[in-house]
Amino acid sequence: MPGGPTGEEPRQRLHPLSPALHGAKSLVVVIAGLSWSTLSRVGFGWFAAMVVVLALGATVLSLISWYNTGYHVVGRELRVHEGLIWRRTRAIPLERLQAVEVVRPLLAQLTGLAELRLEVVGGGKTEAPLAYLGVAEATALRQRLLAATGRAPETVPPAAGAPAAPAPTERWLHTVRNEDLLVSQLLTPQAFLLPFGLAFVVVQFLSEGSWSFIAVASTLTAMAGVLLQPARRVLDDWSFRLDRDGGALRIRNGLLETRVQTVPLNRVQTVGVTWPLLWRMKGWLRLRLEVAGYSAAEPDDRNRPDRLLPVGDARTGEQIVAEALPGVHLSDLPMTLPPRRARWLRPLSRSAVGAGLDDLVFAARSGLLTRQLTIVPYARIQSVRVTQGPAQRRLRLATVHADTAGGSGAAAHDRDLAEAWELAAELIARSHAARHRR
Repeated sequence: MPGGPTGEEPRQRLHPLSPALHGAKSLVVVIAGLSWSTLSRVGFGWFAAMVVVLALGATVLSLISWYNTGYHVVGRELRVHEGLIWRRTRAIPLERLQAVEVVRPLLAQLTGLAELRLEVVGGGKTEAPLAYLGVAEATALRQRLLAATGRAPETVPPAAGAPAAPAPTERWLHTVRNEDLLVSQLLTPQAFLLPFGLAFVVVQFLSEGSWSFIAVASTLTAMAGVLLQPARRVLDDWSFRLDRDGGALRIRNGLLETRVQTVPLNRVQTVGVTWPLLWRMKGWLRLRLEVAGYSAAEPDDRNRPDRLLPVGDARTGEQIVAEALPGVHLSDLPMTLPPRRARWLRPLSRSAVGAGLDDLVFAARSGLLTRQLTIVPYARIQSVRVTQGPAQRRLRLATVHADTAGGSGAAAHDRDLAEAWELAAELIARSHAARHRR
């Protein structure tokens, strides 16, 4: 592909197999879009012809798109060129790159390819402008971009069937056993309701009294929808591994789609701890993060680096929280309950609600059946609010919110009104002091 001015490196194209992979993905979308009702109306012959024509059209468009797509690094920018009739050039400043992730969906694993996904500070969503590249090419480009941003390179997902090879500077923290991951999904309300959902689908099928291809296919589609959510969670968190590399946490996970994500510790906004009801009998919990610079509105939660621990015991949770928030001890966080008159608003859950100030963080707890704890470092608090509802005003209660950049923050619910204002003033003072110490 021709380059630009003299001295500017030539544009590079994506891998030649990229149109085939995009065409295969389009074929799945086409079949899903046509649905079984279309098959029943037009018959199998016309249905197959429609699929072939639409798939060929999608492949041709993918081929044209591949031919007119290129990328190169110009100075301190990564430029991506695409489009045939409407030409578009995206210039991504390297200084605004928050992360460069190499992701390998199943088709990419089978063909030895990878996607390069970019997380740009302030971006509306995770960008995937380079799909697909050879693994070696993606690795080299990723290392180059990370070197230009001043961050050390990291490993990429391995070839299909091969274990992930950690970088020499990494320190292993924890690996989630796949057996625990499976059991944790069985101990969820969705798993308990799953037999009833499947029974409903089967009863509906049998009541129709029809064993036609359309009836069978529709039944299988409905059953797949019932099974999708718990199965997706297991596949996404399969072989979950957490490592520490300098000032970042490195997360590897996935079975059908393997990925490596990096979480810079200096961008952690909150740490959330969840104790689902059925997990408490095994002493298990789940940890999640909010990270500054990542897209909170990302429609696909797999693109957000919010996983810290899919499932683990209290001791493991204590260790990982201490890694994510140095100096913070999960079991020693101070917690006080709302006043007794808050029982009028929380007759069952008053004892499960609490808040407290640690030396380094603000912690707030809530939830009766599913208990939740949110931990916010003082330096990450952007604003503090005191709110009152009509019932709270009659009971002289208020809720204190500690907001973070682009996140939900934490809230101390139903505090005494005077205590709420004191808590808000203390949070503001500690937030200012923590930011000045950075």
